[in-house]
Amino acid sequence: MKLMIASDIHGSALYLKALLEAYKREQPDQLVLLGDLLYHGPRNDLPQGYAPKEVIALLSPLKEEILCVRGNCEAEVDQMVLPFPVMADYAVLFADGLTVYLTHGHIHGESNPPPMKKGSVLLCGHTHVPVCHRHENFTYVNPGSVSIPKENSPHSYAMLENGVMTWKDLDGKMYMEHRLV
Repeated sequence: MKLMIASDIHGSALYLKALLEAYKREQPDQLVLLGDLLYHGPRNDLPQGYAPKEVIALLSPLKEEILCVRGNCEAEVDQMVLPFPVMADYAVLFADGLTVYLTHGHIHGESNPPPMKKGSVLLCGHTHVPVCHRHENFTYVNPGSVSIPKENSPHSYAMLENGVMTWKDLDGKMYMEHRLV
């Protein structure tokens, strides 16, 4: 299974368009979104191209291809305007022999993981920083942010295929890779 993983769009139609161009290039089986789709939140400046209604229009045609979890900026009104589920705090996915726990990262994250089977992957957004850290019982993975990257990281997404996580900028240039199995 080939998964495209992205987080923290924060209402930027500009950067979402770039992500969707990468989506066409990559041809994944599923688009995994780790929350904070429509709004920038009180701690972030408005991202370039901020247009939440346009983000809704861009994501809606992909409703059958999206698996999404709720971020700390999602509200019930978001579920009223998006045609795919966005309010789950977490999801569990089985891919490439891995148990992958999906959550935004504001409730459970690297320093406060949920109970997980040894060898599992904790996939979170929230920090806007792309990382892969191996811990005793799990591997923590963050794809970075589509629209508001932090710590000098690029606008990014990640791909999971054949047990390998690859981080790419929105132009598709790989900048980090880790084997998870």
